[in-house]
Amino acid sequence: MTGELQVAALIKQIPRFEEMRLGDDGRMIRDDSSLEINPYCRRAASMAINLARETGGKSTVVTLGPPQAADALKEMLAAGADEAVLITDPKFAGSDTLATARALVAALRIIGPFDIVLCGLNSVDADTGQIGPEVAELIGLPFVAGVRTLDLRERELYLGCERDDGWREVVVELPAVISVSERLCSPAKAKPEIFQTIANDQIRRLDAASLGGGPWGSEGSPTRVGKTRILTSNRGQIRLSGTAEMVSEQLIQLLLEKGLFEEDQRQNIGRVQSSSNVSDRYPIAVVIEPGKTQLARELLGKAAEIAARRNANVVALIFDDTNSMDFASWGADEVARSMSNGLEELAGRLVADWALRTEPFCIIGPSTTWGREVMGRVAARLGAGLTGDAVDLELTSDTLTCWKPAFGGQLVAAVTSASPIQMVTVRPGILPILEPRIAAAEIVDLPILDTGRVKIVKHEVNEDIGSLASARRVVGLGLGVYPGEYPQVRAFCGYLGAELASTRKVTDRSWMARGTQIGITGLSIAPELYVAIGVSGSFNHMVGIRRAGTVVAINPDETAPVFDQSDIGIVYEWGAVAPYLIQSLVKLEYERENGALSG
Repeated sequence: MTGELQVAALIKQIPRFEEMRLGDDGRMIRDDSSLEINPYCRRAASMAINLARETGGKSTVVTLGPPQAADALKEMLAAGADEAVLITDPKFAGSDTLATARALVAALRIIGPFDIVLCGLNSVDADTGQIGPEVAELIGLPFVAGVRTLDLRERELYLGCERDDGWREVVVELPAVISVSERLCSPAKAKPEIFQTIANDQIRRLDAASLGGGPWGSEGSPTRVGKTRILTSNRGQIRLSGTAEMVSEQLIQLLLEKGLFEEDQRQNIGRVQSSSNVSDRYPIAVVIEPGKTQLARELLGKAAEIAARRNANVVALIFDDTNSMDFASWGADEVARSMSNGLEELAGRLVADWALRTEPFCIIGPSTTWGREVMGRVAARLGAGLTGDAVDLELTSDTLTCWKPAFGGQLVAAVTSASPIQMVTVRPGILPILEPRIAAAEIVDLPILDTGRVKIVKHEVNEDIGSLASARRVVGLGLGVYPGEYPQVRAFCGYLGAELASTRKVTDRSWMARGTQIGITGLSIAPELYVAIGVSGSFNHMVGIRRAGTVVAINPDETAPVFDQSDIGIVYEWGAVAPYLIQSLVKLEYERENGALSG
C-alpha cells in the first residue's frame, strides 16, 4: 500500500512583467500587489493536492515572501490545499536562491516530514532552476527535474521527464524532491471572490526566529546583484511590399547584403588561449555534461581566457570516456575524470569533494537540466554563490562578474559572489566557439560512484533539439502555419541551413516537440538570423530571441506585434511566399556553385 502521503509544494510569487521594478539593491521588488504565482509552481501545487487526495494524505503549500504573499496561499487553500505556510520576516529580504533554499528546508523540517516535495521546474522571471536541487541537497533527498508524467506505485514514483535534448523515464523511491513541467497537470487556481473569504488565521506563519539563527536574507546570500543593462530593441522594422515573388527576392537580397550567407563567423573570432607559467592553485574548473561537445568547447574557451588573466590552469571535470586530447585543445590543462554514470547527484558529489580538496577560483557549468542540478547541489554542499543562466562572464579584479538576464529578459544584471569559490551556469549557444589550440592535458582519476538514488529506465535524445541552442540560423513556427505545411517549411530550412523551432502554443498542440519551444518557458537562443513564420509576437516568445542578430517576420496580419520587434517584415501568408523564397534560395545556391556571385 502507498499509505497516506504527506506532500509539500514550494511556490513562488513573481512580478507581472508589465509591472516589474528594481530596488536599490538591484533585486526585484516583490512586496506590492503586482505579484502573481509562477506558472510552474501552480502545477506543483495542483499535483500536491491531487496526490494527497488520492492517498488520503495531506497537502501543504509553502512560500517565502512578504505578508502580501498570503493572498497566493489563500488561493491555493481555495484550490484544495489542506495547509498553507508563509515564511515571512523583513530579515528574509534580499534572499538569493541558496538563502531561499535554506529557509525553505528549515521550514520543511519544522512542519514535516514529507514524502514528496514538489516545486516548479523554473521561475519565469529568473530562469535559474536552482531551488529544487539546492533544497534536495540540503535536506538529503534524491531530485528529479522536469516531470511531465507521474505514476505512483507503492513507495516509488515512475516519472517521465522533459530534458533539454529529449525525454527521460526514471524510477525513484520516496521520499524525494521533484520539479514539474507545465504539462504535468492543470494549474491550481481559484477565483478571487472565493479565496478572499479565507481568514488570515488559516495560514501558518514562520518568522526568522522560528527557523533558527540564520543568517537569512541578504546577509545569508553569497551572491550580490550589481549594475544592470537594459536590453532595448533596435530593430529596423522594414516592411517589404510588392507581389509575393518580389518581396521574396527583396528579402534574400537584404540578407545577402547583411552578410548572412557568408561563412559562420563564430568559428573565426579567435583561438583558445594557451597556458604559460600557470599555477595549479585556485584553478578554473569547468563541469562538462556527458555528450555535450559543443557546450564543452564554449565553456572551456571562456575558462581559458579567464585563466590566462589569472595565470591559473583550467581543469575539466568529466564523467565519461571522451578523448582527453579534445578537452586539451579546447582549453583544459588538466582533465579530472570519473567513470561514474554521470547521474546528476553523483556528479554533484564528485565535483563538491574535488572542490573542497582543490579550492578552485570558480566553477563554470552548463545551464541545462543536467548542469542546473549538478551545480545547484555543489553550491548547496559548498555554501557557494551560484549565478544561474549567465550570458557572459568578465574578470574584474579578483572577482568573476556574471551577466545574467532578469525581468524575463528585459535587462541583464551583473552578479558576483562573495563566497571563496564562485560558481556560474552559462546558457548554451551564447559563448563563441574558438579555434582549438595544440596542447596536451594531464589526466587525474576521480572516484567511481554508483549509488545514485534515481534509476534511469529510458533516455531518448533528439539530436535536432540539441543543435538548436547553437544554430546560426533558426526558423520559428507559430499557429499561423499548420502541420500540413511543415514539409514546405522543412524544405525552406534545408536551403537556408536553418534549425526549426516553435512557439509554446504550437508545442501545446503537440505539433512540434517540447524541446523546440522558444521563449520564457522554453529556450533562449542567439542565432544570427531568426525567421518567425506565422508567429504573433507575444512577449513570452520574443524574449527568447532577444539576442538574435536579424529577425524576419512573415505574417498575414499587418497589425501583429511581431512586426514591431523585427528587422524585416513580410505581410503575406506563408503559403503565398514559400515557393518564391525556396526558388530564390535555389537560385542563390546555383549561382554560388557556378561562381556567378562575387564577394
